[in-house]
Amino acid sequence: MLAATAAVAAHAGWGVAPFWPFFFIGPVMFLIIVALLITLIVRRRRYWGGPWQAAPGGGAPWMRGAQSRSAEQILADRFARGDVDETEYRARLEVLRANRPEA
Repeated sequence: MLAATAAVAAHAGWGVAPFWPFFFIGPVMFLIIVALLITLIVRRRRYWGGPWQAAPGGGAPWMRGAQSRSAEQILADRFARGDVDETEYRARLEVLRANRPEA
């Protein structure tokens, strides 16, 4: 009996011995894919206005347009670019401030 046990213990295996490191590739690839999916989902939710509001300006991309800037900021930008002159800028600014909604 001892001879049989020694023979089994000395046996190198059934041809799998040199390939054992490759059995770790499957689980490691699975973990990498799961981590990648979680990362992509979190980044997409943040970009599309998820609960964290990490996108610049907050909210969904279609809501970050001109609505996030006030009319006075837009008018100041147009004046800085030279689209309107000083008299037109002051006249429009006066109209904007006169028609400002009560807060």
